[in-house]
Amino acid sequence: MMRSQPKGRAYSALLKEWKECLDLSPLEKVHFGGEIQALSKQIYRLENRHARIAAFGRVGVGKSSLLNALFGKKVFATDIAHGFTREAKGIQWNHSIANLKSIELVDTPGINEIASPDRDCLALEVALHSDLVLLILDSDITSVEINALQILINNGKPVLLILNRCDQWESNEIEKLVQSIKNRLPNIAKSIAIETISAAPRKAKTYSNGRSHSQECESDVYSLKNTLLNILEKQGHTLLTLNTLRQADSFHLSLKSGRLKRRKSEVQGLIGKFATLKASGVAVNPILMFDLAAGLALDTALVIQLSKIYGFELKGASARKLLQKLSMYNSLLGGVQLGIQCTLSVIQHLLFLASPFTGGVSLISSAPVALAQAAVAIHTTKITGRLAAEELLQNSYRSVPNPTSILRQLTRTNSQMSQYLLNWDMNNNKKKSFDKALLP
Repeated sequence: MMRSQPKGRAYSALLKEWKECLDLSPLEKVHFGGEIQALSKQIYRLENRHARIAAFGRVGVGKSSLLNALFGKKVFATDIAHGFTREAKGIQWNHSIANLKSIELVDTPGINEIASPDRDCLALEVALHSDLVLLILDSDITSVEINALQILINNGKPVLLILNRCDQWESNEIEKLVQSIKNRLPNIAKSIAIETISAAPRKAKTYSNGRSHSQECESDVYSLKNTLLNILEKQGHTLLTLNTLRQADSFHLSLKSGRLKRRKSEVQGLIGKFATLKASGVAVNPILMFDLAAGLALDTALVIQLSKIYGFELKGASARKLLQKLSMYNSLLGGVQLGIQCTLSVIQHLLFLASPFTGGVSLISSAPVALAQAAVAIHTTKITGRLAAEELLQNSYRSVPNPTSILRQLTRTNSQMSQYLLNWDMNNNKKKSFDKALLP
């Protein structure tokens, strides 16, 4: 386990430094205004060690009742018949936890309100911005709950499954129900623990006149409460750190994707310009060594210009290093290009030397050769430009500090963190593949 307090402060400082160096354009500030505000609040929560736990689930499963049971008093309104919660509401839970100053329990609207999709989206948003999610069930798990669970896990969200209203079944029935839930869980969720509770149990009371009435009994959430306090004691600050870094990294990727979209046409135009220059040079120049020297100079200049567009500064030595790396990636193509260039240049040179004896007729034949050389130059320049752009993108992910690099540092020191991030990494890799599709 990492040393929470000093590490947490270090991570929040790194994130603030990264955020201040983003250099957002006016358009980006408007477009990402909501995300920037949410991220600022999350960084503030990390600085002040304020953890948040969200109760999440379908309408009427007992989210509010569960939170009331954890508080030991009625602090959230409930409506047994229809579900009362219409908006997210958080209340501080007064428990002393090491390395945490406060804990907030948040009630959310139901996730299956067909008539109220806005509340459904709000519930998911609140859950994704919480440090720990309690997914509450009141029977066997439904397709709605499975889909919600997959979304949470794919976003690196720690989840605890809660089976409520266990007072309605016998012990053997509860065991069968828990096993059924486990069998229906997706593979990525098989390791998630399932807690059984009775948040607001009721039993019938018979009066002397023969009439019976249902009355509320004492809640049974003791085991769940101990589990939560144990998680918060051991991992509370780590979960808070994870959530902050996850939000920052998601914003980081969204920002980069947006910038790639806007810069794609500019980059394509730049590569086309350099391709034209190289093609013009090799088409009129019969000497191979001049072609190669000029081509290397143009490729170097192209990489430097691309680095400026992508906001990742490369100077002479760095650019040459990048070109060397690109040449290794593309060694086969480079060899083919050299062979073609040699062959075509020799043919062109022979035609040039033969022109006095043919009355210049052979120079006409050299035109297709020059065109072929130009075509090779254009093709290789485009490939160099794309590879350079891709490498620059990868370098930007590796630059320090940024949320991705900080997350990698954290996972190296915390095995539990690695497990939370496993499926989220897979999801982010898809985003990075999407980024590559936006390259020229």
